[in-house]
Amino acid sequence: MIADALRYDQWIADALSGVVKRALALAASEGLPGDHHFYVTFRTGAPGVNMPSHLKARYPEDMTIVLQHQYSDLMVDDVAVSVTLKFQGRSARLVIPFTAMTAFADPSVNFGLQLKPAAPAAVKTVGEAAGTKAKPAPAPAVKTALPPQAADAAAEDKKKGEVIALDAFRKKS
Repeated sequence: MIADALRYDQWIADALSGVVKRALALAASEGLPGDHHFYVTFRTGAPGVNMPSHLKARYPEDMTIVLQHQYSDLMVDDVAVSVTLKFQGRSARLVIPFTAMTAFADPSVNFGLQLKPAAPAAVKTVGEAAGTKAKPAPAPAVKTALPPQAADAAAEDKKKGEVIALDAFRKKS
């Protein structure tokens, strides 16, 4: 059996990336419910990112946008999210591939994901996704961001961990 056949890391990354896609798609179709709002951080130089040059010059490495009150034309597909935002009174259209995202948060419910972008050579651009036979890009590796109390509890549990033999749970004949 090949060691890489069970790519749990990839499956988890795909699943958590799906959470981001679903949250953004819900906001695109129904608007943001209640006090929900999103912070999306992305690498501005990543393949497929499309943004005005004045913003790229101002944010040469990464940028965080807030989707709360003043956004429009939010669109989500399998590869990217696109949105129109205002910066200093000027409208700007941004296209952000999911593979360029490094963080996603909804502070209203203390939820956040820290995403590790895919390697540049493995990233599929928005143009490549439309009607080509290119292989799908690997999803970013993702780790969840826990609230401080939960992270402390998880660290404490890790310290207390012990090894248990599975034989204790097997039926004895």
